[in-house]
Amino acid sequence: MIKIKQNIGVPKYRQIINSIEDAILSGSLQKGDQIPSINNVKEQHNLSRDTVLMAFNELKSRGIIQSIVGKGYYVASENVNVTQKIFLLFDELNSFKEDLYNSFLENLGGNIQVDIFFHHFNKNVFSKLINDNVGDYNYYVIMPANLTNTNEDIKKLAKDKVYILDQVHDDLLEYSAIYQNFEKVIFNNLTKALHLIKKYKKIILIFSEDKQPQDMLKGFNRFCKKNKMPFEVINSLKNRALNKGELYVMPDDKSLLRIIKKMKSSNLLLAKDIGVISYNDTLLKEIVEGGITTISTDFNKMGQRLAEMILNKELVKVENPNNLIIRNSL
Repeated sequence: MIKIKQNIGVPKYRQIINSIEDAILSGSLQKGDQIPSINNVKEQHNLSRDTVLMAFNELKSRGIIQSIVGKGYYVASENVNVTQKIFLLFDELNSFKEDLYNSFLENLGGNIQVDIFFHHFNKNVFSKLINDNVGDYNYYVIMPANLTNTNEDIKKLAKDKVYILDQVHDDLLEYSAIYQNFEKVIFNNLTKALHLIKKYKKIILIFSEDKQPQDMLKGFNRFCKKNKMPFEVINSLKNRALNKGELYVMPDDKSLLRIIKKMKSSNLLLAKDIGVISYNDTLLKEIVEGGITTISTDFNKMGQRLAEMILNKELVKVENPNNLIIRNSL
C-alpha cells in the first residue's frame, strides 16, 4: 500500500501521504479501514518514527485519518481533496456572526474544510471542545468571549496554529488575533454622537456580566465621567419602567426588542422621549422604527481579513474597523 522511492525529489513523509491518498482514490482503502501502524511503516521502509508521524499528523489534521487510542489509525474520510481543516469556535450564532462566518468561508477558497462549534459562554463546554480536538486541525480560530483563564486550554495547541477572534484577554496576548478594542470603540463612538446625546437627561448601559466584554463597561464609564453625564448600568430591562429623557445603549438585540415593546405600551416616542443606541448593525436595524442608531464593527471585513491571515500564514494582531451609524433612534 505504501510505496517509498529513493532519490526522486519527493520527501518521504509526502510519499506516505500520497500512497494513502492513492489507495483511497483507487478504492483499496475505504472509510473505516485500518491503515498500517507507525511502527509497521517505519520498519518496513527503514524510516524514522518522526517521518511517519509527520505524514500521519498531516492526514489527521485534514480529517482523512483518525486515531483510536489502543487500536491504531483508521480512514475517517474519503475526501482527499481537503487540503486543510479549520476548527472555528464561536460563543453563539446570531445574524452578525453569520455574516462573519459566511465572509470567512467565501474568502478561504476551495478545498478548505471549516468545522464550526459553539461554547455558549460555558467554560466547561469550551474546555471540552478544545481538548477533544487537539491535533485534529491545521488551524484553530477561537472566540473566547468573556470566559476567563482560556489559555489553560488554548496553550495545548501549537501557538502558530491559533487565531484569537473578537476579544483578546491579557493571557492571550502571545497569539495572533483579529479583534475589537471594545473600550476605545464605545468611548470614541459615543463621543462622536455627543451633540445628540446631550439632549438626554441620563444614559443607561444594559450590560450582561456573563456575555459582554468588561472593556465595553470601562469605555462607557470613562465617557460618562469625562462628559459629566448622569449614567446607570443595569443588567436587564425586565421590571424596569421607562422614563422620558433616558438614552439606552444596548449590546444585545433582545433588549432592543424589549425596549421597543415597552415604549409602545407606554406611548413613548423614539428619539423624542427615549433614545436608543444598539450594537452590531443589521439590515433589520436600518428599517425598524425608521432606523436604529448602531455602533458596529465590520463583520464581513473581519471574516475576510481572518481568511487572509490564515492563507498567508500571518502571525499578527489586527484591530478590526468600526463605525457609528446615526439613525432615527437618536
